[in-house]
Amino acid sequence: MSHRTIRRTPLAVALAALTAAILVPPAFAAADPAPAAASAASASIPLIARQVLFGNPERSGGAISPDGKWLGYVAPRDGVLNVWVAPADNPAAAKPITNDRLRGIRGFSFAYDGKHVLYAQDEGGDENFQVFAANLETAESRALTKKGARADIAGLSPKHPGEVLVSVNDRNPSYFDLVRVPLAGGEGTRLVENERFTGFTTDEDFALRFAETQTEDGGAQWFKREGDAWVEWSTVPQEDSLTTRIAGFDAAGTTLFLVDSRGRDTGALFAIDTASGERRLVSEDPRADVDTVLTHPQTGAVQAVSVNFLKEEWTVIDPAIQPDVDALLKAADGGEFIVTSRTRDDSRWVVTLLRSNRSVEVVLYDRSTRTVAPWFDTRPELPDDLLQRMHGVEITSRDGLVLPSYYTLPAGSDPDGDGKPNAPVPMVLLVHGGPWARDFYGANGTHQWFANRGYATLSVNFRGSTGFGKAFVNAGDLQWGRKMHDDLIDGVRWAVAQGIAKPDKVAIMGGSYGGYATLAGLTMTPTEFACGVSIVGPSNLVTLLKTIPPYWGPIRRQFTTRVGDDTTEEGLALLKERSPLTYVDAIERPLLIGQGANDPRVVQAESDQIVQAMQAKDIPVTYVLYPDEGHGFVRPQNRLSFNAVAETFLGECLGGRVEPIGDDFAGSSITVPTGVDGVPGVAAALEAMKAAD
Repeated sequence: MSHRTIRRTPLAVALAALTAAILVPPAFAAADPAPAAASAASASIPLIARQVLFGNPERSGGAISPDGKWLGYVAPRDGVLNVWVAPADNPAAAKPITNDRLRGIRGFSFAYDGKHVLYAQDEGGDENFQVFAANLETAESRALTKKGARADIAGLSPKHPGEVLVSVNDRNPSYFDLVRVPLAGGEGTRLVENERFTGFTTDEDFALRFAETQTEDGGAQWFKREGDAWVEWSTVPQEDSLTTRIAGFDAAGTTLFLVDSRGRDTGALFAIDTASGERRLVSEDPRADVDTVLTHPQTGAVQAVSVNFLKEEWTVIDPAIQPDVDALLKAADGGEFIVTSRTRDDSRWVVTLLRSNRSVEVVLYDRSTRTVAPWFDTRPELPDDLLQRMHGVEITSRDGLVLPSYYTLPAGSDPDGDGKPNAPVPMVLLVHGGPWARDFYGANGTHQWFANRGYATLSVNFRGSTGFGKAFVNAGDLQWGRKMHDDLIDGVRWAVAQGIAKPDKVAIMGGSYGGYATLAGLTMTPTEFACGVSIVGPSNLVTLLKTIPPYWGPIRRQFTTRVGDDTTEEGLALLKERSPLTYVDAIERPLLIGQGANDPRVVQAESDQIVQAMQAKDIPVTYVLYPDEGHGFVRPQNRLSFNAVAETFLGECLGGRVEPIGDDFAGSSITVPTGVDGVPGVAAALEAMKAAD
């Protein structure tokens, strides 16, 4: 439980799953500026090449094995991200142990047996992940689960080093069973054939301890395992369902950790004695929910807790770890740190340092000496002097809600460093997905991309965003396209009032829910934005709910409660009223749409239908479609090609600097079903790509 967010229940994970990983962390290199309309303030700033911004990192995702013998990371192998490992005492001797040739591997975990790493892969973005084990010595990979189903790593335990606990819906696509799978080969042991529950909690013995179902109003009912039976244990009302969750057990299995907002607003961390039921408050904050929980790798005892309102703030629970937190905060130098892995003896940590105007750095931390040793930068070629500082700000909505938000100014626009440009500048409103997710302070590649091109960027945590207590997230219920959208507009008007943004030069852009917000912006508030970029955005909330993945079926009440109920006439009317497709006639500003053909969350038809409706009304639109992508663009060639189109599109709309498309379509699967002439250079780049093939 050492990552930014503690382990969440399958319910909460699924609800956050409309978030798209559209863009990548920051990475940059200087290039010659292309001829484009640029502000005087930024004209002399070297242009950062898209290849550096959106191509593969040199290395990322550093980790150390539990026994301390191996270091691992993700890095390109023949241009595709794969897992590399090295002896911990000789990091320079790293070698690849996987050989993916298509989409790349984005993350992995060391097994406790000291012989394997584990990772998951889907095909073409379909999110039917298989779990694989790669042998550290032989570099051979074997599938632990079968194709055609969705599988996820549900647990690893030092008590069962040769096994992995997997959740898989191979028997019933709507429900996930738990299976203990041996890493060395052979059939797994199915712990439960699930026909009822939305998620399970196990301990380090891989024993079933708790299970969860959804109630009719979208809340949760928790059950405790007693012998071979499930006994009702606790009820979570709908209003607490996104801020209350079981976080796991200590190593002995005698203490349950619970993040709970019942009877309060924010999710606080509690420790519950499983024998007596005694409940002890560990940590709380009135502004934000518990975010990160650091636990001892052997005992599982809580050592430190963080919350994140505008920035991450730590509370040390175990005094023994105070010097370590202090050392890492010093190393972060005003930024944040993430402890990504620890050895079992807790002597060495791998830590990621996140700073808003620095490259992402991964370091090795020695607890015995309290020293931080550099390991690698994700983008070592990055000139830090080209990066701009992110600002955190509290924006007040029209009805008095405080919206934690972040903005970044264009390079050269704020020479005195007071957080305001010398003159208003074009701006991109960048809307996060989810909507049950949030924006964070720190390293953000998209903010830096736009800052370099001459734009301010504003990210608003609108109502419905998670992390700020139940009142804040619940204020978004049934408010898609209404108060949630009002918050975004209020953010823009704040930026205009502060002298940051030119009122007639504001674009809106986002993925998933952010794509919906873009479509809503251009249809429901058609003169508010100069243009919009929608990536895998729902256009019709009625069809969105009809096409959710089958494994979201058991939690469907959360969607009908929070978005709109498609089982009633009143609910259907609301969903239609909140659908951008309903207001296609109102579109009068340029629109760019990006979509993956294999998207299981926001299916291709969501983009197809609004494009077709616009064509029927002779309203121009540029539509970019990728046949080998899903919910977001994973292959770097596809990211690069789409962002080349988006950058040119925004340059035409906002007047910022533009790097020519050049050969940025090479190796991508990009297609442009309509509007190929709507963005300068796209037609020529497509012809060049075809000629090269």
